[in-house]
Amino acid sequence: MANIWITGAHGFIGRHLARGLASQGHTVAGIGYGAWPQAEAMQWGVASWINGEISASNLGQMRLGAGLPDRIFHLAGGSSVGAAFASPQEDFTRTVVSTSQLLEWLRQHAPTAQIAAISSAAVYGAGHKTPIDETTPLAPVSPYGTHKLMMEDLCRSYAAHFGMKVILPRLFSVYGRHLKKQLLWDLCTKLSAGNKVELGGTGNELRDWTDIRDVVRALDQAVCLASHLAPALNLATGQAASVREVAALVVQNWADLDAPVHVQFSGQCRPGDPFSLVAKIDRMQSQGMKCVIPVAQGIAEYVDWFRTEARVSV
Repeated sequence: MANIWITGAHGFIGRHLARGLASQGHTVAGIGYGAWPQAEAMQWGVASWINGEISASNLGQMRLGAGLPDRIFHLAGGSSVGAAFASPQEDFTRTVVSTSQLLEWLRQHAPTAQIAAISSAAVYGAGHKTPIDETTPLAPVSPYGTHKLMMEDLCRSYAAHFGMKVILPRLFSVYGRHLKKQLLWDLCTKLSAGNKVELGGTGNELRDWTDIRDVVRALDQAVCLASHLAPALNLATGQAASVREVAALVVQNWADLDAPVHVQFSGQCRPGDPFSLVAKIDRMQSQGMKCVIPVAQGIAEYVDWFRTEARVSV
């Protein structure tokens, strides 16, 4: 069994990943922002947690408490396109500076560890009319995407010059139980308040909706592909679904409707929000990896979770 570190373990993806890895018998330690009582962290599979920035001192403390890592999943970083536009310096610090600190510490103390530095489809930018593969030129259209690309470049540099083993999984539109932001949370929250809902954009925007359970399985496999070549790897379904279609699935699964639901779109698109981000997944499939949860199933289960567990907190 492996000794695994997860940066950003307190976040949506980090929690699910920690629980999935711990269920296989791995020992998981986490670092990131947020007070996390030990009992709650343990429920998510995190045996030890450090609430703080990624720095040499905090990483040294992790080493004392958890031992050197065999694998690292680097999820710490900026959280959204909108937040990066609102505070680009903070996003840079969270994404780029944290990566620099982590890589330098690992170079000195755990140079043979396998590193999965989690990136984003935002590095591809906008203007794509067909699914995007890993060789597509990278031209981000937001500070968030730019900083993710800078993170990738740092990883490629350390892999090339110091022989560190890295892989760069690029995630698309990840969703699932316990996600409390973005479209699904926003839509369900608005449905809780009434039957008239307005969302941003046109509704025709295309995304590759990937269930968190598929993402966890894929990341577990992907880290084993880490090498000094620092390859990029799309982790997604390869299937497009529009925001309008996903909204319709949410409404369809929203039980006990007293009246017809009217979902309309403002037509106003946010800066840095491309029309289409859908993955081409040939490289992923060539490694025997695939996503198996259909979007209709995943959305239905998300709505059920919201109505039974999350709604009380809205």
